[in-house]
Amino acid sequence: MSLIDKNLLLYAESHTDSEDSLLKEINKYTHLHVSKPRMLSGHLQGRFLSFISRMIQPHVILEIGTYTGYSALCLSEGLVDKGKLITIDINEEISEKVRYFFGKSTLKDKIKYIIGDAQNIIPKIKETFDLVFIDADKKNYENYYEMVLPKLSKGGFILVDNVLWSGKVIDKKKDRLAKIIDHFNNKIQKDKRIHNVTLPVRDGIMLIQKK
Repeated sequence: MSLIDKNLLLYAESHTDSEDSLLKEINKYTHLHVSKPRMLSGHLQGRFLSFISRMIQPHVILEIGTYTGYSALCLSEGLVDKGKLITIDINEEISEKVRYFFGKSTLKDKIKYIIGDAQNIIPKIKETFDLVFIDADKKNYENYYEMVLPKLSKGGFILVDNVLWSGKVIDKKKDRLAKIIDHFNNKIQKDKRIHNVTLPVRDGIMLIQKK
């Protein structure tokens, strides 16, 4: 299920800030050489992530799910001068290429790229997060959320990707992952510790603020 007409998406992208040359390179590489390129944030969502980050001006960002590094670079654009982004991914196969992309960026000194299981790594991180982006294995969304919320600054933000799951969250007969996402969304909606809004950007992004 497409959440937006293709031509309307193209129109929206044409009235949005452009990707820089490195982001275009990552976009092209991902679609040509990496499995499941649909996982890439892409132009419109990438600019949205950058915009949110620049509004918040975070000192520390945590990203769970690096993929090919596109979203990490977008989020890093809003960091304060001495800020940093910690990005975690379990997939080592493309890590060399991701490090290559990060190395080409003017933001490279602000990015800490960690390969491993986020559920083991997050408890060891001492910093308090101002912004968290959750975009990893859906079955652990709830676990990631509960792990990062205590480490989130007061008034800090969490962005959660794929919360509409290609529209399947409203199907009467949901597939396994749609059920998991729907359960997570309902949990967040009932959580009195936060404010939240769900946006139909790309595959759905939930914006959460800690009270």
